Amino acid sequence: MSRTDRANRVIRASRTAVYGALLDQGAVEAWLPPDEMTGRIERWDPRVGGGFRMTLTYADPTGSPGKTSDGTDVVDLEFADLVPGERVVHRAVFESDDPAYAGTMTMTWSLADRDDGTEVNVTAADVPAGIDQAVHEEAIASSLAKLAGWVEGRAG
Repeated sequence: MSRTDRANRVIRASRTAVYGALLDQGAVEAWLPPDEMTGRIERWDPRVGGGFRMTLTYADPTGSPGKTSDGTDVVDLEFADLVPGERVVHRAVFESDDPAYAGTMTMTWSLADRDDGTEVNVTAADVPAGIDQAVHEEAIASSLAKLAGWVEGRAG
């Protein structure tokens, strides 16, 4: 049975600024890795049908085994849909020999105007069974907090 995880946050910046950070390689490399991880983008093609490959490295892999190796998660992401100022959709496939991480997860980043900025809603559909739901939702919230820091720090 497929699972959907969610998180949201209001970012004190315009939809244009937030959307820009969703498609800027340096920004994505900085804000997408959740706390306790770093990321490195190996290729970047920000167009529908394009995508990127990211290696996420755990600061301390103890107790947090990676999907690809003990200390890493490698994920290939395709840009499935791009609607300027409104939505970015990724199809994500983890590199793993473990069938619990198999399949394609679809992550939708939706943007909506709010009086105090932009509400960002993230929906992760068809989450692989091996990914703990609470941990995943916490990781998405962490990425959203880092996205807010990135965008708000440049908007002011």
